[in-house]
Amino acid sequence: MDLRKIKKLIELLEESGLAELEIHEGEESVRLSRPVGGVAPQLAAPVSAPAPAPSLAAEKDHDAQLPEGQIVRSPMVGTFYDAPNPDAEAFVKEGSKVSKGDTLCLIEAMKMFNQIESEFNGTITAAKVQTGQPVEFDQPLFVIRP
Repeated sequence: MDLRKIKKLIELLEESGLAELEIHEGEESVRLSRPVGGVAPQLAAPVSAPAPAPSLAAEKDHDAQLPEGQIVRSPMVGTFYDAPNPDAEAFVKEGSKVSKGDTLCLIEAMKMFNQIESEFNGTITAAKVQTGQPVEFDQPLFVIRP
C-alpha cells in the first residue's frame, strides 16, 4: 500500500472519533488504532481507601428527620424531574392528594426518563428533592401520609 494512502488514513482516523480503522486492498491490509479518548495509557495513580459506607444507625437517624408517613424512595441513580417538561406544572406538590399508580416524578437515567409512580394513597407531606437534582438509589423522594 502506498505511503501517501497510509498517511491519509492516519489523518482520517485523527479527524474522526474512531478508535480503530482497518482497510483491506487485495492481499494488503492496514490496521490503525489509537487509545480510547486519544490519550496514551498511563499508570494508574495510587487510590486511597474508599470512604466507609454510612452505617444503618446513620440511615435510621436520617429517616427519623422525615415526617411521619410512607416514604417513596428512588429506585435508581439519576436526575430528578418534578414535571414532564420545564414549562409544565409539577406532577405533585406538598399537599397534593395522590392515589396508588399516580405519577409522582421522572428520573432520568442513561438518557431514559423513568416514571416514578405512587405505591400509596394519601397526601404528599414532604417533597425531599428539587427538579434537576441528582438522586441516589434508595434516596427519599416523597413522604405520603395516608
